[in-house]
Amino acid sequence: MKFAKPGLCLLLAAFMLFMGSQKFGDANPVFAFIADRSGLAFFEPQLRMLTGALEVLAALLLVVGVFTRRLEGFGSLLSLAVIGGAIIFHLSPWLGINAPVALAEDGSYIHSPMLFGMAVVFGALAAVLTWLDRDRLPIIGKG
Repeated sequence: MKFAKPGLCLLLAAFMLFMGSQKFGDANPVFAFIADRSGLAFFEPQLRMLTGALEVLAALLLVVGVFTRRLEGFGSLLSLAVIGGAIIFHLSPWLGINAPVALAEDGSYIHSPMLFGMAVVFGALAAVLTWLDRDRLPIIGKG
């Protein structure tokens, strides 16, 4: 367990950094799709940028926590919150499990369940890591 938990934290941090960094480029098909289906324009780019910033922050907290043993619980909790939000949107009629992952040449969306699957797997990992650090988190544990 001595190396398993830091390794899992670094794996979750790499995932969060990878997903977060994708949100700072051009329009993201997921957020554009949600904005189109919901009629709420703030999903693209405002909520996309906020989500990316939170994912990068969670990754930084996880990495710093691996070395200081102080912040990884906050990083895993923030990861759980962001990924939990993603799972909720995947289960909503605005996005669905088969989410758009790219734009086709004709301008239509290419759909895949891959993003939902990754959210479930890494959401479970974030939940386990949060549970392991529950005693050091305010409100959840003794903090």
